[in-house]
Amino acid sequence: MKSIKKDPAKTAAGTTGESHTALVRRARRTNRELAEVYPYAHPELDFENPFQLLVATVLSAQTTDLRVNQTTPALFAKYPTPEDLAAADPAEVEEILRPCGFFRAKTRSVTGLSKALAEDFGGEVPGRLEDLVKLPGVGRKTAFVVLGNAFGRPGITVDTHFQRLVRRWKWTGQTEPEKIEAAVGELFPKKDWTDLSHHVIWHGRRICHARKPACGACPIAPLCPSYGEGETDPDKARKLLKYEKGGFPGQRLNPPRSYLDAGGIPAPPLGAG
Repeated sequence: MKSIKKDPAKTAAGTTGESHTALVRRARRTNRELAEVYPYAHPELDFENPFQLLVATVLSAQTTDLRVNQTTPALFAKYPTPEDLAAADPAEVEEILRPCGFFRAKTRSVTGLSKALAEDFGGEVPGRLEDLVKLPGVGRKTAFVVLGNAFGRPGITVDTHFQRLVRRWKWTGQTEPEKIEAAVGELFPKKDWTDLSHHVIWHGRRICHARKPACGACPIAPLCPSYGEGETDPDKARKLLKYEKGGFPGQRLNPPRSYLDAGGIPAPPLGAG
């Protein structure tokens, strides 16, 4: 029997009626326009090397990047290498990580992955997906953050913002992260995956919020099949904008120069203000 190939456009939530070709064109145009809105999009975790990015990404689960960025300076000052963190007193690490929430579980994860790095990888973060996902507390999402931003190897980061937006845009109707990753990856050249992730996540944090998206202030509203789910009045919508779009500090204490040059404001350290 001949297998039937499903049209991705028709498996999207709330079918748009688009052909696959039309879906690809709309998705790529959306990404191009987001690139113009966020030309300085970058990882919103402060890091200086792959180890710091790996630890910070693990710590970012169920909290904000801002809170992680306010917490990691003390952690990395005291434990700058995997060997240092692997040998640390868990109680001392827990005290440092307390502001991040779930600090006991996160302490086990970061000390566990540090021990694995020290014992199995010579104290270096591996640059392969299959090695990264073997580390305690590291899944595909975390691995792709590290691969894309520390090693320059393309990957799609399917966090909660990414999941919400690609479904609102009807790029896919999938609900499982790995299936979303595969469906969206099929719409774009591999070289675009990392920047695409930044563009989508930035838009989700600043404008297309979970509970009340700022539809009336959205620069890609004409491309959005879900326009109207949120506030459509332009003045009211502008009041919903977050971070630099609303004139507030971003999430990094030490953001890239390009972000600062574009008017972005660094976040304050822990306890400031």
